[in-house]
Amino acid sequence: MISDEKKEEVRAAADIVEVVQDYVKLKRSGSGFVGLCPYHDEKTPSFNVTPRLQIFKCFGCGESGDVFKFVMDQEGVGFTEAIRQLGERYGVYIPEEDNEEPSESTQLREGILHALKFAGVFYYRNLVENPEAEKARKYLQERGYDRSVYKKFGLGYAPSGGEELWKAAKNAGIDEQYLVEGDLIKPSNRGSGYYDTFRGRLMFPIFNPTGKVIAFAGRVLGQEKTAKYINSSQTKVYNKSEVVYGVNFARNEIRKNKEVILVEGYTDVITLMEHQIGNVVASSGTSLTPGQMKILHRYGERIVMIYDSDDAGQTAMKRGINIALAEGMEVQLLELPENQDPDSFVKQFGTESFEELKKEEALDFVDFLLHKAGEEGRLDKPTETPKVITEILESISNIPDSIQRQVYVQYLHQKMQKFQKVKETDLFEQLERVMNDKRWEQKRAKKREEVRQRVQQKPDENTSQSSSDDEPPHPGMRTVKAQSSKKKPHFEKELIRLMITYGRSMVEYICSFTNAKLFEDDELKMFYEDIIERYKKEQEFSVKTYSGQPDPFPRLVGDVTLQQYAPSERFSKEHGLKYDENPYRTAKSSIRSTQINFYKRKLHEIADRIANADEKERLKLIERQKDMKSKLTRRETSDPDDLYPNPEKGVSKEVDRKVFTYKMKGEE
Repeated sequence: MISDEKKEEVRAAADIVEVVQDYVKLKRSGSGFVGLCPYHDEKTPSFNVTPRLQIFKCFGCGESGDVFKFVMDQEGVGFTEAIRQLGERYGVYIPEEDNEEPSESTQLREGILHALKFAGVFYYRNLVENPEAEKARKYLQERGYDRSVYKKFGLGYAPSGGEELWKAAKNAGIDEQYLVEGDLIKPSNRGSGYYDTFRGRLMFPIFNPTGKVIAFAGRVLGQEKTAKYINSSQTKVYNKSEVVYGVNFARNEIRKNKEVILVEGYTDVITLMEHQIGNVVASSGTSLTPGQMKILHRYGERIVMIYDSDDAGQTAMKRGINIALAEGMEVQLLELPENQDPDSFVKQFGTESFEELKKEEALDFVDFLLHKAGEEGRLDKPTETPKVITEILESISNIPDSIQRQVYVQYLHQKMQKFQKVKETDLFEQLERVMNDKRWEQKRAKKREEVRQRVQQKPDENTSQSSSDDEPPHPGMRTVKAQSSKKKPHFEKELIRLMITYGRSMVEYICSFTNAKLFEDDELKMFYEDIIERYKKEQEFSVKTYSGQPDPFPRLVGDVTLQQYAPSERFSKEHGLKYDENPYRTAKSSIRSTQINFYKRKLHEIADRIANADEKERLKLIERQKDMKSKLTRRETSDPDDLYPNPEKGVSKEVDRKVFTYKMKGEE
């Protein structure tokens, strides 16, 4: 056992404020520090650290303790390991003898971390010593990285043989369970044995904030037809949605500058750090997440995002803006000159030029979004300008502080005057509508998740269930016959079919004219929302994807896709099928029909409300009724091509092919 004297020596050496700041952004308050509690979600700081007493206390959830307790909780380690970590950090020698039995979960985590540390050393030695790694060394040399960079960032090489790490770890006495749990090896499909997860790749270790290896990213070095990067899977020590690459190196510089620079690539981080730009991180090979942003907010108030100028980069940037704003951070965007990334720019022009460019060219998110819209020519088009305004207001709606939202709306109003005269009151009204829509979507998502959980808990197909009036039966509840037996609107099915058949371009087009509220059928509405969610997260949403999902998706996929095929042109004509060379034409027709159906439903609802309304409310409803009738008449009397313009970029290649579409009885 570690002696009491050693425990007290470590306690005296450890700075609880410094340790806590690895996880919590602290501000001085009187004789102590306060911050947002890492034990529970909160908006107002209630987590207190008292240096004089070397303790922490949260007055929100009640958690409290000393520096050992904090490390144990945040790192998921036992008491002895917490002491060892702090002893190593503060230069206190701890003897190796230890008779304390850790819990099973603690032992597993510590075993995985040990296996990952072993793998990091193994990969590093292979990079330095293995003749096979010459191609990796040459690649790094071309990047300007020498052996000091290898060592600082733990770079390595995974041999291509397929079993080298497994055998080396086994010879070192490391339990195979820890290697599997750390996603370092996988069971062989050919029977007994294992194979290495990473083979023939340049290795980038991923560290947690305290510098422990928790995962790896492997980069391909040749022209093989495979993924450029592969990352470790989710493990008990690695939650990719809460890990930021480089934060262990950057956290103190971020604190000092009160600013974090977010880039896309691992080498961008390394190169900028080697050029004395230390407050830089990358999102660890994944789309930016709220969890990652929360970690960055621990250390800095402002984030400067640098993304590639391609479509994927711009989409990721817009999503990142909203996530950062929701976390309460100040957001700036920096666009580098064409064909440049942070790595190449700094190497070519140097540190001072980068800092000068960032100082002069980094734009506030409102200015940046207006700038991008101007580059795309959207601010010159009367039909596009309102969409641009709404998109920016959607970003502003993520800001948690109401005063900041007000300031940004006023700022947007000033900026818009040179493009189109817009009233400030109109902007505030539109912001309120956007926020109401967001609240409604969040409520729907929460309700959907609750119902899904109930369905999973009650899988019996023979049990009939009923729903309350304000909660329609969920599509996952296969026993609700009323929902599944009701005929689904053909135009709603067509929209879903087009989206899962033709991908992102078609989703972007359809969603520019529709939203979930238009759908009458609950199952198809849920399908639509799921597609949008996958689109936002840049996940796959194809026919194949949904065919492999739990019920009701496979049934719905069959329902919406089977109707598009016909055996022959003659059969098509006899049965009202139409051969369409442009799927966007089908989309326009389906959007029009869906909107017509929506306005008819709304008119029925308004008519019912008018019958029971008082005089004041009745007058308002009559005005809404007139507006609805006008919109309905326009759609009923106009050709779809006049209602909905073609995609600005023309017909996407991914949808530029002939397909059969159903001509329904109602459209004959």
